[in-house]
Amino acid sequence: MSTHVIKPGWFTVNVFNRFVAWLTRRGISVWGSRVLAVRGRKSGQWRTTPVNPLTVDGQQYLVAPRGHVQWTHNMRAAGGGQLRLGKRVENFTAVEVADDDKPPLLRAYLKRWKAEVGVFFKGVGPGSSDAELRRIAPDHPVFRITITD
Repeated sequence: MSTHVIKPGWFTVNVFNRFVAWLTRRGISVWGSRVLAVRGRKSGQWRTTPVNPLTVDGQQYLVAPRGHVQWTHNMRAAGGGQLRLGKRVENFTAVEVADDDKPPLLRAYLKRWKAEVGVFFKGVGPGSSDAELRRIAPDHPVFRITITD
């Protein structure tokens, strides 16, 4: 497994993510944003971060543009979590997608959010070949999520 991680800078952590999470908690979605809540693998406490769920062929996915970050480790341990928008809470289960199955999902994700996250994908974009997308696939966890309620 890749250990690829791009840690967010001060501005992202303290301004951008907090602002998007603040809006999302109040029911205002920014380009489909939700607050992801996952129980910590060690503490058991809820951990939250803003995310952009991706829908492809009616199925929802969570893509980790910054790589193997804390929420991805927690998701593997918990097997699911919650997506929150305002007072609406959707519980879900999650299954990690195999690297060979990621190229069309990464392409769709980059097509939608490249302006926001493209810098984390090593020059690969929505127009890149399947081989290029497959090359970066191990660096970007993807989870298929199923809403349970």
